[in-house]
Amino acid sequence: MSTPFPFTAVVGQDDLRLALLLNAVSPAVGGVLVRGEKGTAKSTAVRALSALLPAVSVVAGCRFSCDPAAPDPSCPDGPHEAGAGAARPARMVELPVGASEDRLVGALDIERALAEGVKAFEPGLLADAHRGILYVDEVNLLHDHLVDLLLDAAAMGASYVEREGVSVRHAARFLLVGTMNPEEGELRPQLLDRFGLTVEVAASREPDQRVEVVRRRLAYDDDPAGFAARWADEEAAVRSRIVAARELLPQVRLGDGALRQIAATCAAFEVDGMRADIVMARTATALAAWAGRTDVLAEDVRQAALLALPHRRRRNPFDAPGLDEDQLDETLEEFGGSDDEDPDPDPDGPGGGGGQPPQSDGGPQGGGDTAARPEAGEGGQPQASGAQEQQAVRAAEPFRTKVLSVPGLGEGAAGRRSRARTEHGRTTGARRPRGTLTKLHLAATVLAAAPHQRARGRSGPGLVLRRDDLRQATREGREGNLVLFVVDASGSMAARQRMSAVKGAVLSLLLDAYQRRDKVGLVTFRGAAADVALPPTSSVDAAAARLESLPTGGRTPLAAGLLKAHEVLRVERLRDPARRALVVVVTDGRATGGPEPVALAGRAARLFAAGGVASVVVDCESGPVRLGLAGQLAGELGGTAVTLDELRADSIAGLVRDVQGTHGTSRRAA
Repeated sequence: MSTPFPFTAVVGQDDLRLALLLNAVSPAVGGVLVRGEKGTAKSTAVRALSALLPAVSVVAGCRFSCDPAAPDPSCPDGPHEAGAGAARPARMVELPVGASEDRLVGALDIERALAEGVKAFEPGLLADAHRGILYVDEVNLLHDHLVDLLLDAAAMGASYVEREGVSVRHAARFLLVGTMNPEEGELRPQLLDRFGLTVEVAASREPDQRVEVVRRRLAYDDDPAGFAARWADEEAAVRSRIVAARELLPQVRLGDGALRQIAATCAAFEVDGMRADIVMARTATALAAWAGRTDVLAEDVRQAALLALPHRRRRNPFDAPGLDEDQLDETLEEFGGSDDEDPDPDPDGPGGGGGQPPQSDGGPQGGGDTAARPEAGEGGQPQASGAQEQQAVRAAEPFRTKVLSVPGLGEGAAGRRSRARTEHGRTTGARRPRGTLTKLHLAATVLAAAPHQRARGRSGPGLVLRRDDLRQATREGREGNLVLFVVDASGSMAARQRMSAVKGAVLSLLLDAYQRRDKVGLVTFRGAAADVALPPTSSVDAAAARLESLPTGGRTPLAAGLLKAHEVLRVERLRDPARRALVVVVTDGRATGGPEPVALAGRAARLFAAGGVASVVVDCESGPVRLGLAGQLAGELGGTAVTLDELRADSIAGLVRDVQGTHGTSRRAA
């Protein structure tokens, strides 16, 4: 087994360290979600924490890590007699992004359950993580149904496996830690709320600290065991402090004054529900125990708010998590003062880590602030059309859009847009299983086995089954698609009021894509060329940021925009062949610049029709005289055209529009 990087050797990242340690002291806090750019010690710190956790005593031979002092009465390996057990280190279990449901919760042998009446259960990762750490790297990329199962188990402290009326339950209490890079997509707000604490991490911009990060990382890579030995004393000190804080925790008093401050803070920041109040109370209590105190002070409440509230204030995917510290201080001051006077704070402070050296991220980090990067779309210079480049305008207020879906039946990643064959959804039929049986179709299995009962010598009431009789249920649900926006930013779109409405429409479609679990991409065209403003990504807020800063002006190279979009789809199809695409072209249909721009745009559009790509044209033409060019473009694409007004879900044009990508016809909503 490789030697982990020492927790106390990580440079900086005090908030990350503190949040992890508080959960180690009190797992009831509810876990940690670590948000940050790549290379910021997220994984390093989490893996290092497992070495600090005290050893656990388990029943010998129990696959579910039952506590010998209080064994789980419903343990599948039980019943166990209370008594002495065997000690082992606390585990850290990693959940891969591509894990199946059976790998997470465990698998039940349906064949043996039906034929022999035996509950043959193979434990999953939730069982392995019991009384340890469950770590999910890139939790924002995990399938939603797996996140739901994971968070339900973390909240209830138990995992349930149900298969055709046969159920197994086992204890699953663990410290849940998730990490994510916000550039790759956000978690839904309701899932964010299920994590107790959230920490934002970023690489230090201080040269001296970055030098120390590199120095320690190189020393560790050269001699992991020797490097860990040099930090052994600091590691032992923190391990002892965790044990002491756990023992002190039941004695910590949460006074009425602190409770009023917690409630007032959650109310002042308009946090939904009561989970935030409970998490803040548990966090403040753990902070007091970590500092060696039996009373919760105002400083504990303040630190708890900074860790527990920022992610709960997020109302939509374009909101950045955060907390106004001035407002926090005013609220605490207004509702404080009823408890005993606060003593001088601990010199280390609850965030000081108990005298630990500064922590590092194990390596320098790239990325930086994406908002500081120049927008891809700004490179095209206006041509000699007389149209001057204009500054970016703000988007109009977003609205609820109609559902645009890809026709046919796909097999892409789970989502909420288009019909697809999925593991979850309504049952539509049965087939022979390919590999491990996951969803039994009971009626089809019985029908397959029934004709052979006499030949198999059946003499009693039971059904004689063979593996060849088993049938897998086929299910239909919804998939997420790649929604590629191709936005006209030319001079013909440059009227400020008009472009504001266009950006509002695209922003509305981005919000719809977020809710339907789509990947999104953004291609813009103006001047002489087209640019990929945002390659396909799950981060719709990144797309919204690029859209907001998009300037306009110049000619309309419509063909260049379509060809660039075609190239993006070709590359993305190689990366993710199962994900179907929906191309949304936002334009007034005009094409200018270069020889025969209209004919060239038509030929580029027919490439999409030939490839069967689903498409829709959002017609931005306005004014009393309309040329209908967007409708002609939709016909060339083999898709459909909608006006900005028709795009609204509450328009009289209807609620749902399927985008026809397989025929060269253009349909307009009535």
